[in-house]
Amino acid sequence: MQQQFSAIPEITKNLIIINGLVFLSAMAFPILDHYFALFPIMSSHFQPYQIVTHMFMHGSVTHIFFNMFTLFMFGTEIERAFGAKKFLFFYLSTGLGAAFLHSVIHYFEASQLMQGIEPEMVNTIVREGRGIILQGMNYSSEPAATLNRLINIPVVGASGAVFGLLAAFGMLYPNRVIYLIIPPIPLKAKYFVIIFGLFELYLGISNAQTGIAHFAHLGGALFGFLIVLYWRRQGERF
Repeated sequence: MQQQFSAIPEITKNLIIINGLVFLSAMAFPILDHYFALFPIMSSHFQPYQIVTHMFMHGSVTHIFFNMFTLFMFGTEIERAFGAKKFLFFYLSTGLGAAFLHSVIHYFEASQLMQGIEPEMVNTIVREGRGIILQGMNYSSEPAATLNRLINIPVVGASGAVFGLLAAFGMLYPNRVIYLIIPPIPLKAKYFVIIFGLFELYLGISNAQTGIAHFAHLGGALFGFLIVLYWRRQGERF
């Protein structure tokens, strides 16, 4: 087991360790979520550094397990292909790209809702809405409740960067067969990435699965695709 772990490339291994340590720290001190999760830019709790720190925060054991498992499975080969420095740049850039797209979508959604809500109520939501959510409650008015969720529920997780890795894997190894667990079928990497991306787009547009930042996932995949495409046009060979 120790030999298998030591065989993981350095950046991938350190990212897994850092994410694990941050998750354990947040479990011991839940207040860390308030400071290091990414709040929308219109929130009074937003801080610029959250654009980076949110990538190392996770909401549950399941959340961090699947992200770190995917990082291990795909990051290992991609780091070997890119090299350590380029891989770290790629990982952080796709995470930032995910945060950017998520934030832009949230901003326009919140701006549209604000047009139908009294300015005084909007100010109240910005000032007091987070505390109401932490009490397990929300406003009785559906527009106000939706706005409160958009403004005062932060996003956490490495999922954006992980989706960037999936996009890169699909571009580097398009015909590599991935054996899915659910459904239990083999699928080429290029088809897996396309199907997964379209599914995330559907969920994001339809809002059929709330509580998950689907556009952050798409942002990570999109930026991952664009970065690899740019490097290839610059003559990089992976």
